[in-house]
Amino acid sequence: MEAKVNFTLVGLFVLVLGATLIGGVLWLSSGKQYAKTYAVYRTYMHESVGGLNVNAPVKFHGVDVGFVRGIALDPGDVERVELTLAVQAGTPVKEDTVAILESQGLTGIAYVDLTGSHNASAPLRARPGESYPVIRSGPSLLARLDVSVTALLASVTRASDNFGALLNDDNRRALASSLADLGTVARTLAARSGTIDATLADASRTMSNAARFTADLPRLAERIERSADAFDRMSESLAQAGAAGTRTLEGTRGDVQQFTSEGLPEMRQLIAELRDVTSTLRRVSADLERNPALLVWGRPAGKRGPGE
Repeated sequence: MEAKVNFTLVGLFVLVLGATLIGGVLWLSSGKQYAKTYAVYRTYMHESVGGLNVNAPVKFHGVDVGFVRGIALDPGDVERVELTLAVQAGTPVKEDTVAILESQGLTGIAYVDLTGSHNASAPLRARPGESYPVIRSGPSLLARLDVSVTALLASVTRASDNFGALLNDDNRRALASSLADLGTVARTLAARSGTIDATLADASRTMSNAARFTADLPRLAERIERSADAFDRMSESLAQAGAAGTRTLEGTRGDVQQFTSEGLPEMRQLIAELRDVTSTLRRVSADLERNPALLVWGRPAGKRGPGE
């Protein structure tokens, strides 16, 4: 006898089993998200978010802390992209935190990196009129490179234009003339290399002499100092000699006055007598030259007058 099969129970069992399988798959695929508590933040990007998808990772200093919950254009500003971020509760999102769009390795998978937080900063709170706290955004590496490359290309273009304007016909002729003058100067220097070498040798000797003179300066200064000391001692000796002379003059002042009052008149009389003797000797000498016989016979007697 064949057993009767209850198709209702079989169908119910299949449905329960399918629901269990589907729930298990969903739990395995996103079980971490459902098991953790998340805080919602918003940030606004001023650049393209190409490569960023919903559920893309949100990292804090490279550590996974959440995922991208939504991507949309900002209704109030079409130049901005509004990103809704789910960040694990307890993540230190602060007022100085900055959201930057980054690319992961060579795969090009984009993610949002939160950086710039400091311990002293206050936690980020929603301002009045905001549904969620808004994290400031910063330019991505590609955006910074694009700005830098654009500025570099603009600088290169300006430099090229300036260089082209600089090399006009007049400037090219002036440059050619300058090069010709430089060639002339080079040939002149080459022709006078001997004179230049001699001048350099003289300069070297002069520098050597200056170095020796500089080396002798301490000894010269020492000699000058010794000479100054000797001069000071000589000055002191002269001062002492002057003082001694002054004392000597003071001691002999009385004798000098006596000589002046008594000796000088006698000296004058003696000089007058010596002048008379000298005059007499001159007359005698003149008489002897005229008549040497006076030494034998003496001076002849004078003629007698009448009645003598």
